Amino acid sequence: MEDLRLITDVNVLRRILDGLLIALEISAISLVIGVALGSVIGVLRTLNHRRIDILARIHLELVRILPLLVLLYVFYYTLPQVSEVLLSNEQVSIVVFVLWVSAETGDLVRTSIENVPRRQIESARALGMNRALIYREILIPQAIAGVIPPLVNLATRVIKTTSILLMIGVDEMIRIGQQIIENYTLEFPTASLWIYGLIMVLYFILCYPLSAFARYLERRYTYQKGGSAT
Repeated sequence: MEDLRLITDVNVLRRILDGLLIALEISAISLVIGVALGSVIGVLRTLNHRRIDILARIHLELVRILPLLVLLYVFYYTLPQVSEVLLSNEQVSIVVFVLWVSAETGDLVRTSIENVPRRQIESARALGMNRALIYREILIPQAIAGVIPPLVNLATRVIKTTSILLMIGVDEMIRIGQQIIENYTLEFPTASLWIYGLIMVLYFILCYPLSAFARYLERRYTYQKGGSAT
């Protein structure tokens, strides 16, 4: 138990928390930009514009088919070789995560809008509402209610996926943890157990409440939707 002193060391805790803050910063920026961009994409896909729909589908399928790690490598290692664009590892992380989040959000928004009962749209048209007003007053408000639970789940996935950013040198928690273990293994033989255990606890503290909140929102949305249907 003497090795427990490692995770109570102020410098060790500070470094791990610094890594956590970097991961949260990348997650937050990616989510804000990605959700905003994806919402626009989702709305545009419901306008039955063929070219926009094809481009959005290609975007979505590329993100779903290709591992994020491959996209990170392409943007971090290949892009500078074929262009004059030079991005830091954190900027590359944000770009790739925005591509991912916007693709997922766009599909969620499109599905949520298309799930609005057709009779509501027909009733709105009968009242003389134009397309813009129908979107603003009927479709988008209901779409927002439907996409919030899966977006909270997406936020959880984004936070967890920041762990792969160590592969392009981002100083997130796991990379910092590896550095600490390398520095302290001789002094603390079980350093990896305590450091990775601490990182696991921090991920759980962050992600479990979000996951539970998403389940609560999903139950509430299902109940309200069922009530409104009756």
